Amino acid sequence: MNLGGFLLGLFSSTLLGAWSDCVGRRRLLVLASFGLLLQALVSIFVVQLQLHVGYFVLGRIVCALFGDFSGLLAAGFASVADVSSSDSRTIRMALLEACIGVAGMLASLLGGHWLQAQGYANPFWLALALLIVMTLYAAFCFGETVREPTPARLFTLRHHRAIVQLYVASAPEKSRKHLALYSLVIFVVVTVHFGAEDILTIYELSKPLCWDSKLIGYGSAARHLQYLSSLLGLRLLQSCLADTWVAEIGLAFNILGMVVFAFATITPLMFTGYGLLFLSLVVTPIVRAKLSKLVSKSEQGALFSAVACVNSLAMLTASSIFNSLYPATLNFMKGFPFLLGAGLLFIPAILIGMLERADPHHEFQQFPRAPALPRPKNKSQEERSEH
Repeated sequence: MNLGGFLLGLFSSTLLGAWSDCVGRRRLLVLASFGLLLQALVSIFVVQLQLHVGYFVLGRIVCALFGDFSGLLAAGFASVADVSSSDSRTIRMALLEACIGVAGMLASLLGGHWLQAQGYANPFWLALALLIVMTLYAAFCFGETVREPTPARLFTLRHHRAIVQLYVASAPEKSRKHLALYSLVIFVVVTVHFGAEDILTIYELSKPLCWDSKLIGYGSAARHLQYLSSLLGLRLLQSCLADTWVAEIGLAFNILGMVVFAFATITPLMFTGYGLLFLSLVVTPIVRAKLSKLVSKSEQGALFSAVACVNSLAMLTASSIFNSLYPATLNFMKGFPFLLGAGLLFIPAILIGMLERADPHHEFQQFPRAPALPRPKNKSQEERSEH
C-alpha cells in the first residue's frame, strides 16, 4: 500500500504542487481531500462486504492519483509560507506540525478503544464524515493564499520541470547546495524518527521491559506529547537563540534519547529517554522555514511538494531499514537500531551548522556599522558642536 501510494504520489503530488503555484492552493486542497475521501469509501466497502484485503491497495492508489497526503501537506505548508513573514514562519510551521501530532494522538486514543468495542466499520464511517466536511471546507470556506491565481494547464511537463529547476537552476535568492542539503537533513531526521517509532512498541513488549497494554499506552502518549513540547520549547528558545541553535539543541537531545533507549532495561530509563526527546521535533519546522526562505513566492508549492515526497521516501526507508535491522541484531545487541539512529543524527547536526556558517546572509556574519558623524562645514559650526 505504501509503496504503491509513494510511486504514484511521486508523480501526482509534485505535478499538483507546482500547479498550485499558478492556480492557487484551494484546488490542491480539494483534490487531495477528495482523494482521501475516496480511499475511506473504498475501505468501508472492503470491510462491509468482506472483500479481499488487496482492495485496500486500490483505495490507496486512487488516493495517490489525487495528490495523496503528500499533496495535502504541500498545500498546507505552502499556504502558511504564502501568508507568513520571514520572522514568524518557523513557529507557524511548528504549529502546523503540532496539529498533525495532536490529531494522531486523538486518532490512536479514540480509534483503538472504538475498534475493540465495535469493529472496523464505524471508525471508517467517522473518517469518511470528517473527510466530507474537510473537502467542503476546502472548496467553499478556505481563503485563497496565492494573491493572483492564474489559469494553467494541469497535464504539462512544465510543472515537473519547475521541481527540477528548484535544485539545478541558480538564482540570486537561492543556493542549489542549500536546497539539496536541507532536503537531506529532513530525509535523515524523518527516517530516524519513524524508524525508531516502528520498533519501539515491540521493543517495549519484549524482555527485559515486558510492558503491558497500559504502559504501552503511556509510552504512545509520551511520543505524541513531543509535538506539543517541541512547539513550546521552540517558542521559548526563539526569544534568546537563533533558529539554527534551537535545531542543534533539539538534535543533541534526540541523540541522547536514542542512546538511552539503546541501553534501557528498566521502565524508568525508558521514560527518561522519552523525556529527553522533548525537543526532538523542532528540527523539521525550522528546516522547512529555511527552505521556504530560499525560494520565491511563486515556487512554494513546488518546493513543499518536493519536500513531501522526501518525507514519504524517508518513511518507506525507515520501515525497510529499522524493521529489518531489529530482528537481525537481537542476538548481539537488542538496542543497536537506536544507536544507529543516534549516529545518523550527527549528519543533520553537522550539515545544519555547516550550511549556516556558509550562508552569507545569516545574522552572525553581519554586524551593523556605527553611523558616521557628520563633518562640520565650517569653523563656526565646529566651535558650536564642541561647545
